[in-house]
Amino acid sequence: QVQLVESGGGLVQPGGTLRLSCVASGFIFRNYDMSWYRQVPGKERELVASIFKGGNTNYTDSVKGRFTISRDNAKNTVYLQMTSLKPEDTAVYYCNTKSWVRNYWGKGTLVTVSL
Repeated sequence: QVQLVESGGGLVQPGGTLRLSCVASGFIFRNYDMSWYRQVPGKERELVASIFKGGNTNYTDSVKGRFTISRDNAKNTVYLQMTSLKPEDTAVYYCNTKSWVRNYWGKGTLVTVSL
């Protein structure tokens, strides 16, 4: 079955850097678009960045120029490099992929940006 396992979250000071990883299994990774979402308690889950199977990417405006999404098809892994982190980036970050019929989610990794 499809599994997405995130890692790399933690506590970082404003202006700092983190790299999130998501290891995928149970499907042919190279054939699927992959995304990172984030969610703050009490708010809807927000799309942060996507990388398509062809390699194109897109980002929500608030992270453009600071975050970079990438993928390694040989390792079945998608990354989110986050730089110049701000307190408002604090959230649980989720890895996502979609089939024709449903979304698949990891369990999430917590990123806290604070002094």
